[in-house]
Amino acid sequence: MEASMKEKISNKTKEIEAIIYRYLPEETGYQKTVISAMNYTMKAGGKRLRPMLMDETFRMFGGTDRSLIEPFMAAIEMIHTYSLIHDDLPALDNDDYRRGRKTAHVVYGEAMAILAGDSLLNYAFETAAKAFDGTSKDIQTAKAFRILTRKPGIYGMIGGQTADVEGEGHPVDIDTLLFIHENKTGALIECAMMIGAVLAGASKEEVSEIEMIARKIGIAFQIQDDILDLTSTAEELGKPVGSDEKNEKNTYVSLTGLEQSRKDVLRYTKEALASFDGLSCKNDFLRELLLTLSSRKY
Repeated sequence: MEASMKEKISNKTKEIEAIIYRYLPEETGYQKTVISAMNYTMKAGGKRLRPMLMDETFRMFGGTDRSLIEPFMAAIEMIHTYSLIHDDLPALDNDDYRRGRKTAHVVYGEAMAILAGDSLLNYAFETAAKAFDGTSKDIQTAKAFRILTRKPGIYGMIGGQTADVEGEGHPVDIDTLLFIHENKTGALIECAMMIGAVLAGASKEEVSEIEMIARKIGIAFQIQDDILDLTSTAEELGKPVGSDEKNEKNTYVSLTGLEQSRKDVLRYTKEALASFDGLSCKNDFLRELLLTLSSRKY
């Protein structure tokens, strides 16, 4: 990644974190322990890629109303973070570190980590609902809200996670693995970019095109994640490497090999960018960001 792009991402990450932090609940009352666990994981860092993708897609289609997009930006990061809390639990990936910090269940215990994940999912919808203002804009806000409720669920992220868990310990075919990647990882990327487009007033056809672009980027992103789990280090990733193999998970690398995996990352990325370049509106930073996601080294 070029230094200038790395700096741009870093600056935008800081801007997004300031937005997200404004929506986090105060750690008070009898429920302050679970709120503390929520906030601990939300403040663990990361690039905030999903809200960044949402915001940049919103900007690309001419969106300007920050009161519309910012609650959804915070909400999708809450949903992403809840999924990480639950993924790290002993019943699933059993990871003790995430982004270089101890995971929620290590710090707060399994029961409180489960509750923190549940709370973030619920609070995400409460947060996104703040975008409703009782005006005609609520029609497009409702369309965005519907995407937010569907893509992380049984027809998206959780559906992919289900197939992933059921596939542990025995080989799966390429169609099953692609279903896992498209949904477990790709669904939230699709969710982010589609919401950005919808809230900016993009046409139905443009939203569908964005969905397909995001799907291919999501697949490339997850294949690259599989590659990094094999080739990177815990220091670079901020989490344990080799956990896929430890948990007997099916990965793109284990199914197709390292060389073919790298070729397919490139192929999916090129296809996505070709479609992106065919859109009537442009966002050079977003294009470069999409390219960076599939070529990252950490």
